Amino acid sequence: MNKIIIMLTLVFFTFPSLTAKDKAPTKTETIKVWGNCEMCQTTIEKAAKKVKGVVKAKWDVDKKILTVTYKPTETSNEAIQKAIAAVGYDTESFKADDKAYAKLHGCCQYDRKK
Repeated sequence: MNKIIIMLTLVFFTFPSLTAKDKAPTKTETIKVWGNCEMCQTTIEKAAKKVKGVVKAKWDVDKKILTVTYKPTETSNEAIQKAIAAVGYDTESFKADDKAYAKLHGCCQYDRKK
């Protein structure tokens, strides 16, 4: 009987700490990201979602705005922008590498700032 009580006590005290990670506070921000089409949207959102701590990412094709929700204890706006620039898309703070940009499909190659 004592073993059952001890096990139940351990489960009772361990379970809240396991679920606390899922309830970490999140932050939602918008980021300007250049691109053209739905293929761009898929690539931009996928790059953002690969960043550990990103919960949700949605890029508006018309407005060129990424709305991203993330856990600030696990990542940052800067890290998300760097991940997007790494796949070829310029953001408000980071310019994509020319080689990554050149690999984009023709319809995804947007007019870049000089």
